Amino acid sequence: MKEEMVQRTPKNRLVVILIAVIAVLALLVIYAFAIRPAVSGYTINAQNAGINYALSAIVSQVQQNGYAQIPVGNQTLILVPYNAQAQASANQTSSSK
Repeated sequence: MKEEMVQRTPKNRLVVILIAVIAVLALLVIYAFAIRPAVSGYTINAQNAGINYALSAIVSQVQQNGYAQIPVGNQTLILVPYNAQAQASANQTSSSK
């Protein structure tokens, strides 16, 4: 009776190995099409939230102080509000002189 239950033949081993390979391939497909896009989507959303937070902080500082200083390496980038209409009228008055 014990001999009938499970006999390890090369054919049985091949079936077990093929089932294991199919399981590994199925896990790779699930990862590639379900898990990785979800993680990438979360990462992109977090990056966008950080960008929005940084930009709103810079705009708020420009509105409150009239300028914003951003350190870039050994230099400082100074941002000030730009009014295109005021610039155009200043150009017209300087060119009419």
